[in-house]
Amino acid sequence: MFDPNSIEDLRFSTEKQMMDRKSARIRPVDLAVPIVAMANADGGWLVIGIEDDGTITGIDDYEKQINEIVRVPFDFCIPSVKADLKTIEVTDKDNRPNHVLLMYIFPNEQVVANQADEVYLRVGDKSKKLNFEQRLQLVYAKGVRRFEDQTVAGATIEDIDLDYVLDYCKKIGYTRGDAAYYLRHNKGFVAESGDEEKISAAAVLLFGKDPQRFFPRARIRFIRFEGNTAEVGDRMNVIKDVTFSGRLLEQVQQAVAFVRTQIREYTRLSDGAVFQTIPEYPEFCWTELIVNAVAHRDYSIMGTEIQIKMFDDHFAVESPGILPGLVRISNIREFHFSRNPKIIELLIEYDYVKELGEGVDRVYRDMAEAGLPEPVFQLSDFMLSATLKNKNWGKGVSWAQSEHQGEHESAHQSEHQGEQDGTAEKRKNLLLFCRIPRTRWEMMEHIGLKSRSGFYRNYLKPLIESGDLVMTDPDNPRSKDQKYVARN
Repeated sequence: MFDPNSIEDLRFSTEKQMMDRKSARIRPVDLAVPIVAMANADGGWLVIGIEDDGTITGIDDYEKQINEIVRVPFDFCIPSVKADLKTIEVTDKDNRPNHVLLMYIFPNEQVVANQADEVYLRVGDKSKKLNFEQRLQLVYAKGVRRFEDQTVAGATIEDIDLDYVLDYCKKIGYTRGDAAYYLRHNKGFVAESGDEEKISAAAVLLFGKDPQRFFPRARIRFIRFEGNTAEVGDRMNVIKDVTFSGRLLEQVQQAVAFVRTQIREYTRLSDGAVFQTIPEYPEFCWTELIVNAVAHRDYSIMGTEIQIKMFDDHFAVESPGILPGLVRISNIREFHFSRNPKIIELLIEYDYVKELGEGVDRVYRDMAEAGLPEPVFQLSDFMLSATLKNKNWGKGVSWAQSEHQGEHESAHQSEHQGEQDGTAEKRKNLLLFCRIPRTRWEMMEHIGLKSRSGFYRNYLKPLIESGDLVMTDPDNPRSKDQKYVARN
């Protein structure tokens, strides 16, 4: 996590969306470009006196230049940009005492331009100049009041968990006051209306004792389906349905931890005769989709929740709301715009948002490096869906089939691993468990297995072939209602 008080982070941090280094030799007119770009996005840190490669050249030899630089947010930006400035003592490249200038650029509620009436937006480590249409879209996006800033009817400070806020204050190093003081004097979490205090949606969602009291569908629902499609009616194939509630950070923590238990792993023989365990999807990819859904969902849409849907051949996350700001399906790898900056800021502090502005692009890269299809983003009505496809995409592989298709797993390795894991004892355990009919999922959970192929190969198939285990519906071996019972 980026620490603006750490000189090492200022020199070498790769959090490019919200951090940039500039030489003290930069012309003020040129410095206006990244300042405008950050003000139009999520804000960020500019450190003056450190070169792009991390070399510390300092500011002490450029007094006249620095005097002009500190005026840039006011004299070269229209409207003026709010900025906090401070100097930090350093030792420069020549081993001399020196200073660097640290500027925090606040995000602006209006569209900011430079003196040439050019508008820029921070995109990764670049300041992208907007064309007329993009500029107009930014004007519209900035003109819409964020839902997280709106007050919640009936909510009071009593509905906020102040101990939880205090933990957050410790996390961010806030020492100016207690938890209630932080809420009342920072980021508009609490607003005064006459003699009454109004609590913002962000405060309730992030710090509330019971956020679902005010936002019943502000939650995450995980649904696992057997097969590659969602069936309904008498063909319904839901085999796991779990809901995660509470504060947003808790939902993310619980959902990520649970989904990790559902991701399959494959063992294959790599170069050098070494067995390698490969997850069904790269971990960064599926966690990024979950975190993005929480960070960017439109919480003004009350009728549904975030849904994580897991199928045999793909993984999808559906989030209420259209794409925010300038972001479109066509530029989703490039553009970033925060619908909920306060929510994103907290997720950054807890290290769930790791690469602000670059996460989606990394999802594309990691999927390609894993030899998997590109992620797919789709908009329908008021829902954004993001889908990852695994190696079985388009193959129609069922959980009842062997995973050998397209995978080249080692049978010898599987048998050897089974022996090490006490396969014989687990088979006996299963037969005792199956004195009454059980589904495959119940059996797998009972003996603590996640791999469908390993379970089929080492347990289900041998027990059926030996006659110790029989199907309750032998005429329809692939029935969604199929169960297994031990022979008397």
